[in-house]
Amino acid sequence: QVHLAESGGGLVQAGGSLRLSCVASGSILSIGTMAWYRQAPGKQRELVARINTDGSTNYRASVQDRFTISRDNAKNTVSLQMNSLKPEDTAVYYCNALLIPRNSAPSWSDYWGPGTQVTVSS
Repeated sequence: QVHLAESGGGLVQAGGSLRLSCVASGSILSIGTMAWYRQAPGKQRELVARINTDGSTNYRASVQDRFTISRDNAKNTVSLQMNSLKPEDTAVYYCNALLIPRNSAPSWSDYWGPGTQVTVSS
């Protein structure tokens, strides 16, 4: 069994900061790309930031220069440092990982955490 679990969400005023963390646990053979997505009420889930195994990153234009994604391959964790938060950043944030579970077919599969709420007040 493989699980992803997020932490660090909460309520913050506009201009404030939050740090989200996600740990992948269980029987894992390999982890590839890790990412953060978000979904606001009534909207589709969207990619916020993505980090590859070599450390290269991609960001949604609206969070570029405000958010920073990082990962610790030894600990199977990915984090998202969010600065200068805006009310439009309010959403449920989901951790995502492309990984190969141990003792399974050697193919990449998508795994998701349950999500953590981020609310930015104006």
